[in-house]
Amino acid sequence: MATRSKLWLASVAACVGSLVLAALVLPRSFRLTALSDVVQCLLLISGVMAFLPRALKAQGRLRFFWSLITLGIALWFFYQLLWTFFEVVLHRDVPDLFSADIVLFLHIVPFMAAIALRPHIARGQYAAHFRRLDFAVLIVWWVYIYVLIVMAWQYAVPNAATYNRNLNAVYLAEKLVLLSVLALGWMRSKSSWKIFYANFFGASLLYAASSHIANWSMVRNLYYSGSLFDIPLAAAMAWFALLGQWTAVREPEERSYQMTTSYGVWIARSGMIAAFSLPLFAAWALLDIDVPIPVRSFRLMVTFVTAFAMGIMVFIRQRLLDRELVHLLTQSRESVDNLVRLQTQIIESEKLASVGQLVGGAAHELNNPITAMLGYSDLLLSTPLTPEQQPLVAKIGQYVRRTKSLVASLISFARQAPAPKGPVDLNTLARTAVKLTQPQWEGLKIAVHTEFDAQLPKVLGDSNQLLQVCLQLVANCLHVMSERGGARLTVSTEQQDDMSILQLVTEAMPCEKGSSLDPEDGLALSACQGILQEHRGYITFEPREDGAVMLRVELPATQSAPGKAKESTVPVLWQSQPFA
Repeated sequence: MATRSKLWLASVAACVGSLVLAALVLPRSFRLTALSDVVQCLLLISGVMAFLPRALKAQGRLRFFWSLITLGIALWFFYQLLWTFFEVVLHRDVPDLFSADIVLFLHIVPFMAAIALRPHIARGQYAAHFRRLDFAVLIVWWVYIYVLIVMAWQYAVPNAATYNRNLNAVYLAEKLVLLSVLALGWMRSKSSWKIFYANFFGASLLYAASSHIANWSMVRNLYYSGSLFDIPLAAAMAWFALLGQWTAVREPEERSYQMTTSYGVWIARSGMIAAFSLPLFAAWALLDIDVPIPVRSFRLMVTFVTAFAMGIMVFIRQRLLDRELVHLLTQSRESVDNLVRLQTQIIESEKLASVGQLVGGAAHELNNPITAMLGYSDLLLSTPLTPEQQPLVAKIGQYVRRTKSLVASLISFARQAPAPKGPVDLNTLARTAVKLTQPQWEGLKIAVHTEFDAQLPKVLGDSNQLLQVCLQLVANCLHVMSERGGARLTVSTEQQDDMSILQLVTEAMPCEKGSSLDPEDGLALSACQGILQEHRGYITFEPREDGAVMLRVELPATQSAPGKAKESTVPVLWQSQPFA
C-alpha cells in the first residue's frame, strides 16, 4: 500500500474513531454537535477529493461516470455543510420545513444515472447526447416527484408532520431504487467492476439503513447530532471515501462489445414510462379529495409544467433519434452498395484470373513452335541467298521475333504472383536491351544512339520484368520505324526530381499527333503498363510536332542502403558498352 493511501486510511479512521469516542464519552452538547457535523463534512469532502481526480483523468464515458459519482457526493456534502451552518454557526436546529432537503433527495439521482451508463460493459452504439438527455429526463422526473409529494406540504399548505412523513417515504423509495440498480450492476459485472459494485452496494445499504433509523429516531425525539445514530452514517461516508481512493476499474475493451440494441430500447421505454406517468399523477391529484384544494391545485400546476418540460425533451430526443436513424440508414445503404461493388469486383477478378490462365497456357504452347521458327529463319539467313531472297528472310525473322515478344508480353500479363524487388540500375537495363536487339536494328539498317545519365539513381523493382519492358519498348520502336520509315533511334536516361526516366525517341517520320499504335503495339504496351504499375511507375506515348515519336518511362528513384538488398540485374558484360 502506498504512503498516500496509508495516510488517507489513517485520516478517515481517525475521523470515525473520534466520532465514536465522542458519542460514547461526551454528553449532548454544542461541542458534541459541532464535532459530529465537522467530522461528517470532512468525510464527505474527502469522498469528493477521492473521486474528482478520476473524473479529471478519465476519458469519454468513464469520465461521465466518475463525474456523476463525484456530483452525487458533492451534493451530499453541500447539504451537510448547510446542516453544519445552522447547528454550528447559527446555533439553532435545522427547520422542519427545510428548503434544502431537496438537495439531499437529489444527491442519489447522479448515482442512479452513473450506474445506468453501464461502464462495466464495452461501449455500444448508444450515443452520448442520448445519455445526457436521459439523465436530464431522470432529474426532471425525480424533481417532479419530490415537488409533487413533499413540497406541496411546504408551500401550498405548510404542514411539518406531513412534510416529514412524505419526505421520508419518498427518500426511502429513492434509496431502494438505487440499491436495486446497484444489485443489478453487481450481478452482471465481472472482476474489478464486480468488487467496485459490491462495495458501492454495501456503502449505500449502510447509508440507507442508518438514515432510515435516524429518521425513525427523529420522530420519537431520540436523535441529536453526535449521538450513536450518527456512527453508521459516518461509517457509510468513510466507506465512500475509501472506495474512491482504492478502486481500480477500467473501461472494457472494444473487442468485447457485442452488437445489441436492447439497452437503448430499455432506456427509451423508461423515458416513455416517466412521461406517461404524469397523467396518472395528475389524475391522482384530482381524485385525492382528502387533501386541501390548494395542495391539489399546486400538484396540477406542477404536473402541467413538468409535462411541458418533458414534452420538449422528448421532442428533442425524437429529433436526434430521427437524425441518428437517417444516418444509420445512409450507412446501411452505402454498405450494401459497397458489398454489391465488391461482389462485382470479385466476379470480374475471377473472370480475369480464368482468362489469364487460358492466355498463359496458350502463350506457353505457342513458345515452342515460335522458337523453332526463329531458329530456322536465322539458319536460313546464314545460308547463301540471292539479293532478292535475303530481305524476305530477314523480314520473316523480324516478324517471328515480334511474335515471340508478344507471346512474352502475354505470359507477363497473365502472371499473378508479384516478383521480389531490389535496387536496379536503369542504365544497365537499357544498355542490355539495346545489345540484345542489336541483330534487329543492324538488319534493318537503323542506327541506335544512347545517352545515359551516369548519376541516375537506381529504382526498386524486379530486374527481369523491367528488362522485359525495355526490350519490348525497343522492339516496338524498331517495328514502327521499319513500317513507317526512320533510320535513327535515341535511347536516353535522366533524373527529374525523385523520378528516374527512360526515353526512346525515333527520328522525325510521318506520324500525326494523336495517332495510336497498331493493335499489336497496344497489347505490348498494355503488358508493359501492367508491370510498371506494380513498380509505381507509368509510361507515356507522345507523337511530337516534328513527326518524331517518344516513349517515356518514369519510375520512382530509391536510395538503397549498402548491403541491405541484393541487386539483381542482367550480365555485367553489357554494363559499360556504349552505342554511339
